[in-house]
Amino acid sequence: MTTTEATKALHRQWGFIGIVAAGGVFGALARYGLGLVIPAPNAWPLPTLVINLSGALALGALLEGLSRRGSDVGNRRVLRLALGTGFLGAYTTYSTLALDAVHLFTVGEAPGAVGYLAVSLLGGAAATTAGIWLGAWHHRRATGRQQ
Repeated sequence: MTTTEATKALHRQWGFIGIVAAGGVFGALARYGLGLVIPAPNAWPLPTLVINLSGALALGALLEGLSRRGSDVGNRRVLRLALGTGFLGAYTTYSTLALDAVHLFTVGEAPGAVGYLAVSLLGGAAATTAGIWLGAWHHRRATGRQQ
């Protein structure tokens, strides 16, 4: 890396952009594949809910685990960008969450839409918190440290 590259913001460095893009391709493919196999009972957006909650859990665990291992440099930065920003950024789909909620409201399923939004948003926060807890637990287990 040249001195000029080292002073550029990450989002302006082609190597890091490529890492995020590659992760994003695989995240979008994973989301698409799961969307095909998870049923949507009565057109209720269960696939989007499962994908977003599992992505929130994974992102919490990933970022907690990486932060406990040290500064955001080298391989930790590459993992954060590839898996966190790229893969999980494309895997989770909050724009589809909004579209699904609007669809439920439009077809007269207001209680279902409100429930879907509540479970998605509160569940996402809970899943992220659980992921952070899992990342911390794994770090303590792997290093033998109690905090």
